[in-house]
Amino acid sequence: MSLAMTQPVIRRLPPETVNRIAAGEVVERPASVVKELAENALDAGARRIDITAEGGGLVRLLIEDDGKGMSPQELELCIERHATSKLPVGDNGQDDLLNISTMGFRGEALPSIGSIARLSITTQAKGAGDAWAILVEGGKTNGIAPAAPLGRGGTRIEVRDLFYATPARLKFLKSERSENLGITDVVKRMAMSRPDVGFFLTLDGRKRLSVAAERGEGSEARIARMSAILGSDFGENALEVDQERDGVRIVGFSSLPTYSRGSSMHQYLFVNGRPVRDKLLGGAVRGAYQDFLARDRHPVVALNVELPTDLVDVNVHPAKAEVRFRDAGLVRGLIVGSLRHALAAAGHRASTTVAGYALGRVRPEGYQAPTPPPGGYQSQTASLAAWGAPRPPSEPVQDRVFDPGMSARVEPDHASYGAGMAESGGQAGFPAADQAGPPPLDWPLGVARAQLHETYVVAQTGDGIVIVDQHAAHERLVYERMKTMIAETGVERQRLLVPEIVNLDEAEARRLLERSGELEELGLVVEPFGQGAIAVRETPALLKRLDVQGLVRDLADDLAEYDQALSLKEKLEDVVGTMACHGSVRAGRRLTGEEMNALLREMEATPHSGQCNHGRPTYVELKLSDIERLFGRR
Repeated sequence: MSLAMTQPVIRRLPPETVNRIAAGEVVERPASVVKELAENALDAGARRIDITAEGGGLVRLLIEDDGKGMSPQELELCIERHATSKLPVGDNGQDDLLNISTMGFRGEALPSIGSIARLSITTQAKGAGDAWAILVEGGKTNGIAPAAPLGRGGTRIEVRDLFYATPARLKFLKSERSENLGITDVVKRMAMSRPDVGFFLTLDGRKRLSVAAERGEGSEARIARMSAILGSDFGENALEVDQERDGVRIVGFSSLPTYSRGSSMHQYLFVNGRPVRDKLLGGAVRGAYQDFLARDRHPVVALNVELPTDLVDVNVHPAKAEVRFRDAGLVRGLIVGSLRHALAAAGHRASTTVAGYALGRVRPEGYQAPTPPPGGYQSQTASLAAWGAPRPPSEPVQDRVFDPGMSARVEPDHASYGAGMAESGGQAGFPAADQAGPPPLDWPLGVARAQLHETYVVAQTGDGIVIVDQHAAHERLVYERMKTMIAETGVERQRLLVPEIVNLDEAEARRLLERSGELEELGLVVEPFGQGAIAVRETPALLKRLDVQGLVRDLADDLAEYDQALSLKEKLEDVVGTMACHGSVRAGRRLTGEEMNALLREMEATPHSGQCNHGRPTYVELKLSDIERLFGRR
């Protein structure tokens, strides 16, 4: 047998096969069809897009728009591969693939869809009285024909029996519910990027999304559209982002850290209005929030990167889901900086949903009247009177419930919070409730009234109450203070009178000692002390009440998770967070009135104090009107 006979013969594939191959790249699932056709509608200048899906989009998809429509000649040409009106022509007469301002430009969507489904297109050009239609089945058509007028300019596209020409593809699709979710997600993302366009989605006869075009402009229109899609909770807990540098602008909204989700599916990222799923952008969001959220929590964001078209390449993915930036470092840095600037501007603000959740948990459920006491309620009159009477001298009032107008009693084992903060990471000098300045109840976090379970500080504001988790709040204060100190002057250290010996296994001890130089820069001086043990000679002066044993063991665990190539400075947030946690006021410690008020004042003055280093809220605020509803007063 000759070599020529064993070689496959090179042949030109028929157009039908070529279209089906292309369809595999462009049309992955019904949601892909919706995305491509809705993008065509936007490029046609539509101000309203109606989308209907049946059977997860496999039975029927209908997309109607009020755009400029097409002429008969354009309709006949639009179903041919690589036929498009969107690709600009440069000064040299060549197609310019680096200056694309439209959503689509490849000219592949309609022929790809027509090759694997039954595609019907009806269009009427604006200002024209006639409408025209064309039918494509499995890549074949009989040409255009007159159709009933639409009554306005625009296009109606119907797709039936998706993938009927490629039945093997049906095996790889998910359930009908999953496909409906995919369609909904695509429409939501497009609606977020274009608040000036109305989007209406119907799935199996049920309205799933109905948002009219916003009349406002700028941030007002964007937040109105975001609230309409993501709910009013997002609007109440969103931070506006608007920063520009070197011709690149980041606009949109990001959530408070305490308003977070368990996955990144609620992050909506756009480039010049084009929805994308880009690793660079997603990584930038994660980097901006790594200082505020635990690793398994994700913020809700909607950000649009606006930049000149020649600075971004959208021709790197068949479905246009990914992009490439000419200066990726600039874009990433601007996203991180913009988000952190917005978070810093939020100050000590925490999510409103925290209070809503708290109220939901304390509302009476299944209430039953209490059983009358023995002898009936009459016999309780004397005891009630006694309860309201002054306590005899033999019953001292604990200092955890106090009158802020009086000098708080300081117990022998506790100094005022000014000194207490110095011992455990804070500072003195915050005005007490009776000092000059705003009246006590005018402070944002109010004035301390009590400490509950030696863990929670209760404060009264002008229109409600605030409940503070003392450990979580102080952890954030210490953390921010340590970061500032590291950036400005370096961490001051204090020498221990007696070195703390910590026993570890050999691998853990080795990891710590290998990083001893970097740990010293962070205020922790360690030395070897025999096999599998280390001696802690100095600790950060900021963390006087420090659990050295627990801190060292946690740091050893942290180092085990880091890549050896990473320095501790690159993981600064994690390391400092661990130190702050061990050096903060612990739950179970009794605080005096002065200490509690000083904690509240420093929280008001410290950025990001509304959440701890893991994204949990440090306080809950309940309005008086909400409390009154609990008791039926409203």
